[in-house]
Amino acid sequence: MAWVTTSVLLTNEIGLHARPSMRLTQLAKSFGGAVEIAVSPQGPWVDAKSPVKVMRIRVPKGATLHIRTKGEDAQAAADAVVALAEGHFEESRATTSSVASDD
Repeated sequence: MAWVTTSVLLTNEIGLHARPSMRLTQLAKSFGGAVEIAVSPQGPWVDAKSPVKVMRIRVPKGATLHIRTKGEDAQAAADAVVALAEGHFEESRATTSSVASDD
């Protein structure tokens, strides 16, 4: 099986730090195949199912996150990671909820 590769620009305020890293790790673990990330298309690649490894790379806002996946659900995994990043790792939803409840 070949790798599925893609990338996404991180636009959330804090980049890939603690909470976003945990959300990414939880998502990656929901897929059977390999899910890896890197800050360069050449790597080094990091196992996205490992919270310690994901947090160690500290990808800032404005950086491109490179994603590669492998396995039967590789395309779905790649699409899900891109969607999570494009959705600001669900951070804006939490902010919106707290603002809405203040009204």
